[in-house]
This record gives sequence, structure tokens and C-alpha cells, in this order.
Amino acid sequence: MADQPKTAGLEGVIAAAKQAPGRGLPPVHLWNPPHCGEIDIVIRKDGVWFHEGTPIGREALVRLFSTVLRKDPDGIHLITPVEKMKITVEDAPFIAVRVDRVGEALRFLTNVGDAVEAGPDNAIRVEMGEGGEPRPYLHVRRGLEALIARPVFYELVELAEERETPDGPTLGVASNGAWYPVGPARAHRL
Repeated sequence: MADQPKTAGLEGVIAAAKQAPGRGLPPVHLWNPPHCGEIDIVIRKDGVWFHEGTPIGREALVRLFSTVLRKDPDGIHLITPVEKMKITVEDAPFIAVRVDRVGEALRFLTNVGDAVEAGPDNAIRVEMGEGGEPRPYLHVRRGLEALIARPVFYELVELAEERETPDGPTLGVASNGAWYPVGPARAHRL
């Protein structure tokens, strides 16, 4: 594979991300490079990316890096055809910052520009966090998720309909033929 980038570290990640044809994503699921250790990149709970303790201020660079993320059994990595570097993710690597109803679909937009329709391939799930607060997530791609921002979750609750489930009356939302519970109906009544 003579045309693969030979650069290392962040330069290699940038080169690999730019290999994506058109606006598609690089085929990170096909790359099997050796593990090269960890790189000092942290994605905080609020979605801000840091490199060596400093926020990455260039939005285009964050978007570029987000295209070469891969979730493996041992964590989340930036991956190129020649390197695999583990990063730290405090919660989810993305934040869902917007939701729109488009026909039968709920279409989400992430903080890194991914447009994702909830459905059988991109499920919505809600965990209960500390203090009983809901922690809603959306599957984005290949095991990577977006935390659904609180205002977006409130929009989902407004769109929700009540259904009877084995756990009792439950609020949920439908998208692309699938239904996703967002919480018990009693907890959301005023």
C-alpha cells in the first residue's frame, strides 16, 4: 500500500482523515494498524476536545479528527492506516445538539457536523445518571455515541407519546419504524 501516509502522530491523523472520498468517512473499520500507545487528546463531557491540556480551538480540525475515531474493546482511538492511538473520552465522543422531525424520522445534528437519523441502526437509549438524572444517547456510527444535549432531550420529551409497557406507562419517541422509551410517563407529568 504505497499510497498510505507515512507520517506519525497528529500529522498522520490529519492525512488519514483527508483520504475520505467526497464528504464520506474514512474506512477506519477496514484499517488494522499496530497500537502506538496513547495520545494526549481528551474529549470532555461537554464535547470540548483538548490536546495536551489546551482546547482545540479550530472547529474544522475537531471535525476532521472526529472522522477517524474508532471504538475498540479497549477504548476509543484515533486511527490511521499506519497508527492506532488511544484517547480519553469522559462520556461520549459527540454531543447531539439539534433534533428535527423529518417525516417519520428524528434527524439529529452533532457538535461535529454528523447528521444522524434515529432508527434501527442508530438507536436512542436513556440511562439514569447520578441523582436520577436521565443521560440520553444516540448511536452515531460503529459503536460511537452522542450524548443528547439537555435542551434536545427536552424536545424529545415534548414529542414523546405514552405507551403501556411491561414496566408501566412509558413515554417514548418513534423514528424510522422504531420506538424508543425516554422515561416513565409519571415522571414527566406536571
